[in-house]
Amino acid sequence: MVTQLKCGGFIFALRFNHVMCDAFGFQQFMSTIGEMARVAVTPSISPVWERHLLNARDPPRVTFTHHEYDQVEATVIMDNMVECSFFFGPVEVSLLRSLLPLHLRHCTKFELIIACLWRCRTIAINLDPYEKVRMLCIANVRSKFNPPLPSGYYGNVLVSATAITTVKNLCHNPVGYAVELIKKAKANVTEEYIKSTADLFAIRGKSLYVPAAIGSYGISDLTHMGFENVDYGWGKAVFAGPANAIGLVSFFIPTKNKEGQVGTLVPICLPALAMERFSNELDNMLKHHHIEGKKSKSILISSAM
Repeated sequence: MVTQLKCGGFIFALRFNHVMCDAFGFQQFMSTIGEMARVAVTPSISPVWERHLLNARDPPRVTFTHHEYDQVEATVIMDNMVECSFFFGPVEVSLLRSLLPLHLRHCTKFELIIACLWRCRTIAINLDPYEKVRMLCIANVRSKFNPPLPSGYYGNVLVSATAITTVKNLCHNPVGYAVELIKKAKANVTEEYIKSTADLFAIRGKSLYVPAAIGSYGISDLTHMGFENVDYGWGKAVFAGPANAIGLVSFFIPTKNKEGQVGTLVPICLPALAMERFSNELDNMLKHHHIEGKKSKSILISSAM
């Protein structure tokens, strides 16, 4: 759907079925539309199907524990939900990194921000101290295959690198504890892990799903997908990413703040009271630190849903 704005710009909105493709494949599709709009005769990357490359083994064998599919009670309460978007630029990332012990300060920006969000969110939703909570790092695993998947493969190639702990351990330990859990979960995602996931689907079939439990939280990193570079003939987009947050999933979206700083925008959706606690907890991580004389505050946008 295209919405024309009074300023002369426009919004181009699309929907897609995740069973058919993932963000990487969808970006390839959008880029191809842009190429055709700019009078290309053929796509620069030809699409391929070849879904058999991700088939389960025969016989299937599950060789890993896949906590993302633990069947826990669905506990999402959708009443009085609000959405806030949090901006993490160079200042915020530096402040958060300073909270880590020296041996963890080489962690990626993705690992750092995820760890902070997971800890703040868990404190905000106020669960039983001994309840288990899960962080699902949703990963594009095309690079894990040997030989690699064809470059034109548009299908869904996502698995979840899942960290699991108790509320008490996550909230009572420094944020470095969460970073270590996330790094360990990511390290488990090998080609064998991916095949184990496919085999689990083959064995459990339609009974396999990610439960809608408030203690499960997923993050998908879109900062390297290239959505902002898609060009339909009018140049690059001012903003390119999901229109809003989803209850249990947040996205890392590349953007600029009003000062023109390049950073990462993270939309989050929570019940109103939990969102207030979340915002306060995140600001408490930042408020005592100063870089170049500026105090950092993380909230950028808020809206009721």
